[in-house]
Amino acid sequence: MDTTLIAVAVLVLAVALLASSLDRRTKPLERRMARLEQRVDLLMAHLGVEEPADPRMAEVDALLAEKKPIAAIKVYREVTGAGLVEAKEAVERRMR
Repeated sequence: MDTTLIAVAVLVLAVALLASSLDRRTKPLERRMARLEQRVDLLMAHLGVEEPADPRMAEVDALLAEKKPIAAIKVYREVTGAGLVEAKEAVERRMR
């Protein structure tokens, strides 16, 4: 009984350390990616280049017109690669 409890405690500690290590590595990469995206956006604006709209975004709008927000969120995620919360917020903004 005691060895099982110790093994579980060691396993939980190992998972916590791994998660902490991954988080420390991920945050700087996310900040760097955000800075790079801002720079690309500035360059595109300076050059007068617009990103072409994905034709499937019309499908998102059509699903919203049909009162199918869940399907619209699903398509939005497929098109953009956004997470669930980000896609939900974006689709809600499109509904307005």
